[in-house]
Amino acid sequence: MNQIVLTGMILSATPIGEYDRRIVVLTKEQGKISAFAKGSRRPNSHLVGVVNPFTFGKFTIYEGRNSYTIQSVEVVNYFSELRNDVVGAYYGFYFLEFANYYTRENNDERNMLKLLYQSMRALTNPHIPNGLVRCVFELKTYYIMGEGPEVFRCVVCGDQERAKVFSVNKGGLVCEECSHGMQDGIRLEQSTLYCMQYIKSTEIEKLYTFNVTDNVRAQLMKILDRYRQIYVDHRFKSLEILETLSE
Repeated sequence: MNQIVLTGMILSATPIGEYDRRIVVLTKEQGKISAFAKGSRRPNSHLVGVVNPFTFGKFTIYEGRNSYTIQSVEVVNYFSELRNDVVGAYYGFYFLEFANYYTRENNDERNMLKLLYQSMRALTNPHIPNGLVRCVFELKTYYIMGEGPEVFRCVVCGDQERAKVFSVNKGGLVCEECSHGMQDGIRLEQSTLYCMQYIKSTEIEKLYTFNVTDNVRAQLMKILDRYRQIYVDHRFKSLEILETLSE
């Protein structure tokens, strides 16, 4: 077996047998991988507290013919603040589940890992509302995956000058001339449009450097909820729990 060291974040941990766990890790070097953490459910295991969701660090792994086995973990961040914040934790679980849905094994997922890490940090920042972090995370994920809406020009004719409305069904902005008969057009507040344009065009490290009004955040969430319902063929259990807690 070959020993390798991978940098990443644990997306999920599932009990296997009596004492083991199956871990899904989003890594910088090899995209998403699954690995076994043998004996990690034993009280005296050196892995017992480090192979949990949210753990970000360096994973020393044995690479076998058909599977990976975690040997040790050098933790860089536990995001321990989320362990004392139930709502914040479920935002985090939702981000992990969202990333798990979109990422693939043996794929370059460095940008997704970077976004996930920065988004977890933002959840621990009391000056940034969790709802805004969720909007930024979801929208930036769509752009990373090549599925984001067009927010700079009309999706029908390409015009950049005329006033526009946002159509989820059309996948972005539609100008006045092309929007006749359209049923789902949403006239965005200018700040909402600027926010979406900023998220699309800004480097991941600089995403969480702004705030918005409650009205803009509500409009963003309305758009992204509808966008997810139409374009994402998956029900996220953590989101259902999060929405119940938020109520």
